[in-house]
Amino acid sequence: MTREEKSKVIKRLTAELAENTNIYMTDASGLNAVETSKLRRACFKANVKLSVVKNTLLAKAMDASEKDFGELNQVLVGNTALMYSEVGNSPAKLIKEFRKKSEKPILKGAAIEDAVYLGDDQVSILANIKSREELIGEVISLLQSPTKNLISALQSGGSTISGVLTALGERKE
Repeated sequence: MTREEKSKVIKRLTAELAENTNIYMTDASGLNAVETSKLRRACFKANVKLSVVKNTLLAKAMDASEKDFGELNQVLVGNTALMYSEVGNSPAKLIKEFRKKSEKPILKGAAIEDAVYLGDDQVSILANIKSREELIGEVISLLQSPTKNLISALQSGGSTISGVLTALGERKE
């Protein structure tokens, strides 16, 4: 690879790192061709972009980026595959599901929004993180809940009062 090609790759990686807020670094080495194809298909279906990169070029792109990747430079050993996603937990869910049938990919680290996660033991934690849309939905349902309870109480109370008044009106003295 010439210096110009390396420079282009570093620029492309720097742009990808800047564009994406959810970046996973995994080790998918050792997967055979069939398993690799299945992983790529699963990534495509889950709207996760998967690309294999050279560690030295990725390290230079991370340094050139304006983002703070914390200690993620330390995980750049061996083979590295990047996973980008718009939803923070979808790559972790994909890894967790894929590992039911295979030992890999192994999570090296992840940068989700402004937080950095290191190590494969973080997969379960990352898979359980709620996406922004899920959190907004929960907040809206929590805000609607008291109003719905009040309306239903008033409606049921109204029918109860109506029933009592009707019963009292029909009652003979």
